[in-house]
Amino acid sequence: MLDKVGATLGKWEQTGITGKLYEQIRGKYDMAINQYNEACAEYNRQLNAYNAGLQQYQNAVARLDQGSQAYRSNADNLAQASKQIAEKQNELGKAVSQAGKQVADGVTQLIQGQRDIDKAETEYQSKLAEFNAQKPEAERKISEAERQITLAEEKIDNLTVPAYSVSGRREGLTSQGYCVYMVIEGIVAKLADIFPIFLYFVAALVTFSTMGRMVDEERTNSGTLKALGYGNADVMLKFTVYGFAASTLGTCIGVLAGHTLLPLIVAHAYSAGFTMPDIMLKFHPWITMAAFALAWISAVVPAWLAASKELREKPASLLLPKPPAKGSKILLEHFPPLWNRLNFTHKVTARNIFRYKTRMFMTIFGVCGAVSLLTAGLAVQSSIGQIGNRQFEELIHYDLIVAEESDTNSAQREEIATTLKGKTVQSSTAVRYEELSKTAGKENDKQSITLLATDDAYNFNEYLTLRDRKTHQPQILVNNGAVISERLAEMLNVSVGDTFTVNDENGAQRTIKVAGISEMYIGHFIFMNAQCYEHVFGDQYSTNAYMVRLKDHSNANTERQGAKFMKLAAVRGVVQNTTQKNMVSTIVGSLNQIMEVLILVAVLLAVVILYDLTNLNVSERIRELSTIKVLGFHTSETTMYIYRETILLSLLGILAGYGFGEWLHRYIITEVPPDEVMFDPAISWIALAAPAIVVAVVLAVLGWIVYRQLETVDMLEALKSVE
Repeated sequence: MLDKVGATLGKWEQTGITGKLYEQIRGKYDMAINQYNEACAEYNRQLNAYNAGLQQYQNAVARLDQGSQAYRSNADNLAQASKQIAEKQNELGKAVSQAGKQVADGVTQLIQGQRDIDKAETEYQSKLAEFNAQKPEAERKISEAERQITLAEEKIDNLTVPAYSVSGRREGLTSQGYCVYMVIEGIVAKLADIFPIFLYFVAALVTFSTMGRMVDEERTNSGTLKALGYGNADVMLKFTVYGFAASTLGTCIGVLAGHTLLPLIVAHAYSAGFTMPDIMLKFHPWITMAAFALAWISAVVPAWLAASKELREKPASLLLPKPPAKGSKILLEHFPPLWNRLNFTHKVTARNIFRYKTRMFMTIFGVCGAVSLLTAGLAVQSSIGQIGNRQFEELIHYDLIVAEESDTNSAQREEIATTLKGKTVQSSTAVRYEELSKTAGKENDKQSITLLATDDAYNFNEYLTLRDRKTHQPQILVNNGAVISERLAEMLNVSVGDTFTVNDENGAQRTIKVAGISEMYIGHFIFMNAQCYEHVFGDQYSTNAYMVRLKDHSNANTERQGAKFMKLAAVRGVVQNTTQKNMVSTIVGSLNQIMEVLILVAVLLAVVILYDLTNLNVSERIRELSTIKVLGFHTSETTMYIYRETILLSLLGILAGYGFGEWLHRYIITEVPPDEVMFDPAISWIALAAPAIVVAVVLAVLGWIVYRQLETVDMLEALKSVE
């Protein structure tokens, strides 16, 4: 067996296989050989002992004869030695056999073990390669996890106790759409409280003059009817029925338009900024009854009063034309220096103005009404049309306010800083941003107030322009007070030097002194420097937001960049100017449509009133005008003889209309806008020039009509009208 193992080891040595397995087998083989040699040496020793015993035996046999006792003793020793030799030979054989078997079993186990080791080595190398390949990613994940743990621990350290607030539907983040809707609803409601009454009185004035003129024109017919035996009631019935029929027909048309056309216009104004259901047109019986009652009062009552006054005269008097109004000494005649400087035509004009007092007041009031409506409508359009541009071009220069979370860590702040250095951002500055609140306003709502504090007042002007609205003097941030927006000052009724209280984000009250009032049209703002902030809030100043100016100021880009910032984990919120722009655009668009209707109605009123009064003036004084022409006056002189009165009265009406229109404009811009929006109270030159131009154009057209009428008038027929 050992020879086979030795031969196998020899072959391995010849083939170059001398690895660990060879060394192990060689070691066991050498150990087995050593055991075998030791056994052989033991065998030789035993053999030598046997030979020595045999020699002793032979010697003993030789000495056998010397004594039987010695012979027997030696014979026993020889037998014992032979037995021991046999045992040792058996043990040697067993040892050699066992050693060979163990060596063979060991070789087999070692070969199998080597195979397992090779397989394990291959698997180990594969796993080692996989480990080395995945080790960097695993180390990165471990490092990232450790960093996240560190950041989370830092974030936990920065956590603060949250503050909770309860907001109604007019307050909070979702209140804007509701508030804007209510603003437009309030605009319609407030205008509906003013203009129907105003328009009714103007229309009633026109109706009164028209019905009175109709009674005067039917004077001769009324006298004829009385002469034929008709009673006063029968004659008056003619005028009352006519007034009733005309007013009823006009009211039916007005009620139909009021129930359909005007609601559709208002619905269109609402739909400009809201998703609204289809409008439901409903019949309003009480309003309809009031409209008919007012129409009958304005048409039937004047006709009845004028007819009853005229029918007091005898039929013979009624058959004659109505005598002209008596002249009297007017107020100007009591001022000789002024009166004596007037020429004849101007004196006649002055006397005629006061001679026909009813027509004078009607002209002044009619033109005043039309001009006031035009002035108010155009002034409101001007007041609301520019607030968006002024707010976001002249006053606010930033596009976004990016507010940080209170528990941000250094890595998250670095992420924000990297985004602020992007290509789309023009510049940014760190500020202290807080949302304060104050319960105030028309509806006693919780008003949202934006606080912006800075420790860099120099660069602050690049993002906000703080100035007085009237003088444009810059407002400086001081240490002992804050600059507040003008709308907030009006709502709280405070001025420079006063103090007011607000609630901070935790609900604690803070007292702030007003150091300046800045022009601002949309939103409530408080501006202060770092020292003032620390004094008011009793806390160390620290920045928590950024005012951002974008390279592209369009609404679409602003919304995209705002969404980009909102994806950052450290950003609590983004305040976009687009939200306020959309709100203002909705309000302005809706109010503009209503003002356009108002302006159109005012123009039509001016035309109707001036035409009616001019036609009335010419028809009543046709004999006087014919006499003037007979005396040699040219047509243009005759026209100016009567039309100069209308021009002067229209000028007085324009001046009065400016005053009433300014009051109406002030009322609208004060009562209509919501608490967080201020309309520009200044009246533009267009609002003053346009009404005068409209009236001038109407007067010019009517003057040309009067001129054509007087140019073709039959003077003889006019002078014979008495006969």
